[in-house]
Amino acid sequence: MEDFSFGRELRLLTPSHYSRIFNEPARAATPFFTLLAKPNDQDKPRLGLTVAKKRVKKACQRNRIKRLARESFRLNQHSIDNIDIVLMVKNGIDDQSNEELTKQLTKLWRKINERCKPGAPKPPPFKKRPNKSAKSNKQA
Repeated sequence: MEDFSFGRELRLLTPSHYSRIFNEPARAATPFFTLLAKPNDQDKPRLGLTVAKKRVKKACQRNRIKRLARESFRLNQHSIDNIDIVLMVKNGIDDQSNEELTKQLTKLWRKINERCKPGAPKPPPFKKRPNKSAKSNKQA
């Protein structure tokens, strides 16, 4: 019987776990979520959540989003390969219903899993946006 728990071994716990993923990750996005992922050497997928106060002001809304994300991951973990995933949220997510967020997450787990397969094309390198203050300094 499959285990549907969400134990410590299924979570990204340290800053080094997160920083490894931020370096050239596979990406998948919807209007309210961005997933970054990389294959890992564990025998299970792992999830890390970043729900910034800048994006979701109220703590109860941040907690609701994290609860939904963990639950969706817990139910879909057996269909995900051995990858580390960082979930980030976008503005406006706190206005969405639980059903809408769950639907988007289910779609994203499949999408990010496909993008992390061995034969999948590499993502283009991330280009930083030009700094606004640097622009204004050049004009002065």
